[in-house]
Amino acid sequence: MPNAATVHIAEKQDVARKSTLVSVALNSVLVVLQIAVGLFAHSQALVADGVHSLADLISDFVVLLANRHSGAQPDADHNYGHSRYETVASLFLGALLIAVGVGMLWRAGTRLANLDEIPPVHLVALAVAVLVLVSKEALFRYMLREAQRVRSAMLVANAWHARSDAASSLVVAIGIVGSVAGVRLLDPIAAAIVGFMVARMGWTFGWDALQDLSDRALDETATDDIRKLLLATPGVRDVHELRTRKMGDSALVDAHILVDPLISVSEGHYIAESARARVLTDPRVIDALIHVDPENDAVARPPVNLPPREQVLAQLDEALGEQGAKAGPVNLHYLSTGLDVEVTLQRDAREHDADDALLIERLDLDALRRRLGARRLDVRLSMQATATATGGAGPAADARRHDPDEGRKPVQPRAEKDHRVPHGTH
Repeated sequence: MPNAATVHIAEKQDVARKSTLVSVALNSVLVVLQIAVGLFAHSQALVADGVHSLADLISDFVVLLANRHSGAQPDADHNYGHSRYETVASLFLGALLIAVGVGMLWRAGTRLANLDEIPPVHLVALAVAVLVLVSKEALFRYMLREAQRVRSAMLVANAWHARSDAASSLVVAIGIVGSVAGVRLLDPIAAAIVGFMVARMGWTFGWDALQDLSDRALDETATDDIRKLLLATPGVRDVHELRTRKMGDSALVDAHILVDPLISVSEGHYIAESARARVLTDPRVIDALIHVDPENDAVARPPVNLPPREQVLAQLDEALGEQGAKAGPVNLHYLSTGLDVEVTLQRDAREHDADDALLIERLDLDALRRRLGARRLDVRLSMQATATATGGAGPAADARRHDPDEGRKPVQPRAEKDHRVPHGTH
């Protein structure tokens, strides 16, 4: 079943395709009209604006290309998908806006240096400039509304590109009016102002895209929302090392969750999957990696010199075999405080409780604990069953825990409980 982020991406791609096709159709008509009328009416500004519209066509095709590739499924070369194609497209559009802005500044400077060479402009150029201005402003409002609805940085950049076109058309209109009125200085000055605005806009979009390509994180509000989703998961005690990185207009999430250190591996995995499912309900998240910790490893970690499971089992078998005992299930807990060992000894159903007490007395638990390199040793006795049953209570058993801080204690009989605990952390 697709998550919220997948549905959002599909909707965003559909909006991007439709809005960009509208832009392509409009710019195709305007390019022909601006260049043809500009040449006829001797308006260099209108011809330049036509070239600007031609740049828009190029950017539209870039958006269509990026939109097509960004929706591709993950593959061997792009394990996390292709959403950053959209960010690369935003970077390209930013660079294109900078180039257009600088070109307008250069052209304005050239015209200021050669005012006498500017020919009079026919009034038909003004009508076309006004038509282009209205068309580009309408296109900007339509594209911006759709881009904000689906939260697409690439579409927002393309929408503001359309606004820069409207601004340049306004400059053309002012220049034509000034040319007709005999104040030819208005055209290059207005062109220089708009050129600076367009270049600054391109720098903003390009810089934002570059930051996203450099694994920029989500803002604090979005990160807090994700943290709350994790903490709301049953079994999660705390969250640490929560990290996010932008992937197009979505994000990838990495987080460590703190759970009870004595639960089973399968229960810890279930809690992690539950937490991941909650995070994926956020439409900004396309994937999440949840790491389970028995302790906050940002504060304390288990010692690196603790014995591995194979070594502990070998020493247990050797020590218990000397007393005629045999280890059943063995649970190891690797914690920052040291190694805790839980051993269940097997016994025959024909043995008596008195034999259990003798077996316990024969075991030197303190020496065995030191031999294992453990901080705590918990030894239990259970009856060896000849058949497996489910859904019922376990047999009665004796147990004895050895804690280095408690010394030797007499054996206290108690009922055996089924504690399924993890062999380690993951």
